[in-house]
Amino acid sequence: MNPLKDTELIITKEKKIYHLNLEKKQIADDIILVGDQERVSQISKYFNSIEYRVQHREFVTHTGTYKGKKISVISSGIGCDNIDIVINELDALVNIDFDTKIINSKKKKLNLFRLGTSGSLQEDILVDTYLVSEYAIGFDGLAHFYRGTEHIEHQMTEAFIKHSQWPKKLAEPYIVKASESLLHKFEGHKLGITATASGFYAPQGRELRIKSSLPNMHEKLNTFRFNRHKICNFEMESSALYYLGQSLGHNTLTICAIIGNRIQQNQSKNYKETVEKLILEALEKI
Repeated sequence: MNPLKDTELIITKEKKIYHLNLEKKQIADDIILVGDQERVSQISKYFNSIEYRVQHREFVTHTGTYKGKKISVISSGIGCDNIDIVINELDALVNIDFDTKIINSKKKKLNLFRLGTSGSLQEDILVDTYLVSEYAIGFDGLAHFYRGTEHIEHQMTEAFIKHSQWPKKLAEPYIVKASESLLHKFEGHKLGITATASGFYAPQGRELRIKSSLPNMHEKLNTFRFNRHKICNFEMESSALYYLGQSLGHNTLTICAIIGNRIQQNQSKNYKETVEKLILEALEKI
């Protein structure tokens, strides 16, 4: 196998992956991903010890132990473009030799858990509850820049495109299922399809000074059904996490605190407390 070119795999002179600024020894096999930089320390304050603290740009990493288990917490920032960086670089850390720049013949599998906040798209998905993303539907288009469609739920995706009469001028949606092994850890929680938007305002149906090109977006998402599945919430990272993570052979799962209900049009009065409870439960189950 030929070595990867320097422009494809960017490594610093200290043998760290470029954007995350991490060495191979600085990450655990179980990784919690969060969007907010401050949420990294909000989680790691529960660790019994912290071995590494690294920050570069919006990417903050704390690696330590919780009740004897090694865990990393990494902030991604907002959006699928950042997830593209984080997942590819985490995979490179465990599956590419940085001295030879050759891909390892034996691949390592990571467990990638995203803990996030989101807005509900169903009246019965209440504020200050949690939702486990059994599936993620991406409106970001990121998956279409990569070869390989074996992890995409084609039948469900086509059903949504037909139901929504999805405009051809927008990126084609894609749906990916979470990893069964990680879903099993969070049995008993409400499951749903999570919609991953490519922005916070018009891509999620919000209007300030510019009108949305999809004025009935919430209705189309709210009324979609595929067997027992329905679209339950909006966020901005899970579809890319599921597609890239699983395409590279890793396990992926998102659990979101519901801090707003777009149908009832209400917001959490104390979302930080809800997130705190989610963190504690996730640490126990990971």
